[in-house]
Amino acid sequence: MKDGVIVVGGGPVGLMVASELALANIKVCLLERLKDTTPYSRALTIHPRTLEILDMRGLAPELLEKGRPIPKGHFAGLATPLDFSVLDSASNYTLVLAQSETEKLLEERARGLGVAIIRETEVKSIRQHDEGVEVTALGSEGEYRLTAAYVVGADGGGSLVRKQMDIAFLGTDATFTCMLGDVKLPELEAGGIVSHFTEQGGIMIVPVTKQIHRVIVFDSERMAIAKDEPVTLGELKSSMLRVYGQDFGIREAEWLSRFGNATRQAEHFRKNRVFLAGDAAHIHLPAGGQGMNVGLQEAVNLGWKLAAELNGWAPDWLLDSYHEERYPVSTALLRNTEAQALLIRQLPGVVELRKLMASLLQIPEANALLSAQISAFDVGYAPDPQSPPHPLNGRRFSELTLRLASGSLLKSYKLMHAGSYVLLHLAGDPQFGELVDWEKYAHVEGVQASIAEAAIGWENVHTALIRPDGYIAWAVDCTESAPLEAVKAGLARWCEQGSTHLK
Repeated sequence: MKDGVIVVGGGPVGLMVASELALANIKVCLLERLKDTTPYSRALTIHPRTLEILDMRGLAPELLEKGRPIPKGHFAGLATPLDFSVLDSASNYTLVLAQSETEKLLEERARGLGVAIIRETEVKSIRQHDEGVEVTALGSEGEYRLTAAYVVGADGGGSLVRKQMDIAFLGTDATFTCMLGDVKLPELEAGGIVSHFTEQGGIMIVPVTKQIHRVIVFDSERMAIAKDEPVTLGELKSSMLRVYGQDFGIREAEWLSRFGNATRQAEHFRKNRVFLAGDAAHIHLPAGGQGMNVGLQEAVNLGWKLAAELNGWAPDWLLDSYHEERYPVSTALLRNTEAQALLIRQLPGVVELRKLMASLLQIPEANALLSAQISAFDVGYAPDPQSPPHPLNGRRFSELTLRLASGSLLKSYKLMHAGSYVLLHLAGDPQFGELVDWEKYAHVEGVQASIAEAAIGWENVHTALIRPDGYIAWAVDCTESAPLEAVKAGLARWCEQGSTHLK
């Protein structure tokens, strides 16, 4: 498989990047040390931008069938919730869905696309050279070696891939730990939610299923306990009583864990032929439920770029853009989780600070600012310096309602199910059809349409190129002096091998 990719790690991030590669007909082998997908709820929330990305791949109906949408999020559990319902999207909510269900869905999709998933296999070493990467693994039948053109490390915070590549993991160790459990609370009404913080600590309770609630406890008397020390049901009960004065008859834990606020980031997300994604690239306090979401967004950013390289049409600069684009997003994630850690920690004056912050979040503009940050709606990439300037360049692609030449209506995300570029022509230029050599640009989905429902920023767009990960590569305005030439040049730079990227 020297022309393919080995993905190390079979969690949501590894499964997603493997699927993105397979969608582009790349051979993929995924190695995972566990026998099965996780049985635990773990990452419990799928945020709005992630839902949009999954909708672009046609996964939204299955997710909605299994999950429970809620229109709100939180920042450090403040009394004023974040209002996702104001976001400009059909996915203006968080979907509560156990990671066990998310992983099953993603593994089924990966297998359906032809990904070779090898479980109960531990990677022992990785060695790269000019022509590819060699992975030594230990499976049920002994040790063996695999070779590939590239390796993606999605193997968690303790990433062997990162360590083997000697990539520094910069940051700080945990200064406190907290507890969580998926438990039965017979004395709490079904679907009941609790969020309460005092000088003694804090507690957050949200429903996972009709029978199970997720309990998160920040107990000032237990925050010095080492992360690796197991949590007991008795310990969780005692902390609930100390912090909240009630334990809701807690019993029958499905999962208990302890987590901390260690904050670290890989110095590089790429080292030659090896890439990092998800927790392998960054760890942080799991505040606001952002970790898995950011990892899935990284997987989609990386997948199409690796596929483009292997399929022979990637510009020279494309693979390097993975680190260039995602590292600042990861940095912003670490900064907002560090801020939340300060608000969660029971230090002098924090309770009053929490009250002040909660008051500020009642201001719609402030609430919208943090809602966009937690949901990843504020993520955008640097505009293409070689394209005509346009306000849409580099921005998130918000779904449009299109009217096709036949008169029928189409939601634009349906155009992205195949993971290709979408070249969206809106000006009705009769010469447009002759401009593009579609055989040459087989990896571009061309669509001529008009916008059926008004969309901010799209009022005078001639043509736009939408990246496979749902961001706008460039848009050409109708006022451009030579719009067809600008479109042709934009296609050549983004969709052809060998084009350069000047900064």
